[in-house]
Amino acid sequence: MGEYLDQIPSNIQQHIKGLAQSVKTEEGEDAVEKVAQCWLEKKAVFEDKISEMGMEEIDSLNKEDEKGAIALTYSGSLVNIGPLVDGARTVKYSSIGMRTDIPESAESDSSNLASDVQVDGIIQFEGGPVKSTSQIFKIAVCKDEEMSPEEQQQTIIETATIIEEEFVEVNKTIME
Repeated sequence: MGEYLDQIPSNIQQHIKGLAQSVKTEEGEDAVEKVAQCWLEKKAVFEDKISEMGMEEIDSLNKEDEKGAIALTYSGSLVNIGPLVDGARTVKYSSIGMRTDIPESAESDSSNLASDVQVDGIIQFEGGPVKSTSQIFKIAVCKDEEMSPEEQQQTIIETATIIEEEFVEVNKTIME
């Protein structure tokens, strides 16, 4: 295979190959390797930033759980899932611009999880412009159990903003 693709978990390699088909690269460049390199960089950014921001990885989030979360998809997209407040969640999906076959972002102030969120599963939503995502690679929540919904929402937004900015830089550095 390739230097970068070989470093990606085997269950995600096929997904990376599929993504490469929708990515623009210079003639002669290996799109799969470019996408794999970006994916590895984004994985590292995600892991570093959630740790720095006082968040921790979990394997699943029950749809009724009041906590908010941030998720990284197999595609390298980010999904912000706000805490459950008055029966609804704020949701933001950000593709971070590398793909050409989906919208760059979509948001809703009144969405709900249609089912539990689990690593290796998709996120399905009720309400809002996003109905489902690609499979989830990582999920993170705030470590502090005493955080108010407002504090959780702020932490998720700040963390996602930092990650998004760094993802854009990864794209610029590797893809352009």
